[in-house]
Amino acid sequence: MAHGTITIRNVAQKAHVSTATVSRVLNNDPRVRDETKNAVLEAMESLGYKINFVARSLKTSRTHTIGVVAPDLAGDFFMFIAESMNRELTLHGYSIVVSTSRDSEEEEAKRLRHLAERLVDGIVLIPIGSSSTYLPQISALGIPIVLVDRGLKGCEADQVLADNETGAYEAVRALIREGHRRIGFLGGKPEVTTAGERFAGYRRAMEEAGLEIEQRYVRFGHPTLPFGYRTMEDIVKDPDSPDTWFIVNLFAHLGATNYLISEGGERARRITFAAFDEMPYSPLLRYCRYAVQQPIAEMGKAAANLIIDRIEGKGPPEPQILRFKTRLIQHTLAR
Repeated sequence: MAHGTITIRNVAQKAHVSTATVSRVLNNDPRVRDETKNAVLEAMESLGYKINFVARSLKTSRTHTIGVVAPDLAGDFFMFIAESMNRELTLHGYSIVVSTSRDSEEEEAKRLRHLAERLVDGIVLIPIGSSSTYLPQISALGIPIVLVDRGLKGCEADQVLADNETGAYEAVRALIREGHRRIGFLGGKPEVTTAGERFAGYRRAMEEAGLEIEQRYVRFGHPTLPFGYRTMEDIVKDPDSPDTWFIVNLFAHLGATNYLISEGGERARRITFAAFDEMPYSPLLRYCRYAVQQPIAEMGKAAANLIIDRIEGKGPPEPQILRFKTRLIQHTLAR
């Protein structure tokens, strides 16, 4: 049966219930027995039934559930954001469902559709790329979306961001004040807003100081631990490479540090980093002179309040962009 012809009646027949019961399940009616609800959900899954083929008006009451989609759940930054949101949402009677896009745009779109089908009241998304082609489909269902950490161009949604450009600018400028003149840039895809903004800050600091940006030592890439490790290996083996680097995020920073500690040899003693993000264990990262701290708790709380306001019809009609200041932390290098 083609997906476009599937109706509530088809689901009801498959689950051996009435169409009214299917509607109650769609409305998350608490009077529906768990056994019946599971049978209906299994029928929907079996038939490939999608909630976006049903008028959103069937939903007459909220579920008080917020969906959260993050690129991964292993990183401290994303988990701290989710924890902060959860604390604030709990105070207002909401719970969260957290899922990961696994750094895949296809998986991200799938997770968003899945949350929409489960009738969440709102979605908080940390996007992995620059595409927003699938978001209007979610918004058309009446589900508000708030973006956190990374923006999407052309996307009509509230956004909670850090001042990435200023944070990177201040970190690189601090290195320059200490006398560093050759500073490379490591990590990030320029089409991702955080990486693009941080590169803009790096570039501004270098240009203001009249320093050359050596393009061969601007290393863009997916900022993971393996990327940081492999890139630092290339850097150390290149005798002409700079000893000073700005690193775009914590994952690439950890990877680069791992290589220097395990394989860096004598060259490692000359290496100095400035990097996003400051974490409780950042002082243990021995090559990091400066770390940029984002106000994670405040960002998570702001995202929670924005999504609540949208659900409850509060606040201005136009999308809001909240950008939080960063703080530069200086560390003593311990080699």
